[in-house]
Amino acid sequence: MNKDLSLEEIQKKLEAAEERHKPHEAEVLKQLHEKRECEKEELQKMIEKNNNISKMVEEKLTHKMEVNKENPDAHTSAKLDRLREKDKHIEEVWKNKGFKVPADETEAN
Repeated sequence: MNKDLSLEEIQKKLEAAEERHKPHEAEVLKQLHEKRECEKEELQKMIEKNNNISKMVEEKLTHKMEVNKENPDAHTSAKLDRLREKDKHIEEVWKNKGFKVPADETEAN
């Protein structure tokens, strides 16, 4: 074998090797591009889902605030009614157990 390869022959061998590698490089680049596109689509779906959830939560909160703003007296009245019912229940339990029911301070005033 001739050890003294000419510069031209070396160049031709290098070019031939590059040509053999080009299809593989193109395939790798294609796969990377497809993977990147898939990741972009998944990210877009996640962003859209997050935006939808945020919008729903904001709508619920806005509705709740409007309801409380429109009728704060009814809201407060409903809470007081529930507290009075609890007080009555406690008094009944005390009476049934034979305890002395303390005087209701609200009735004294």
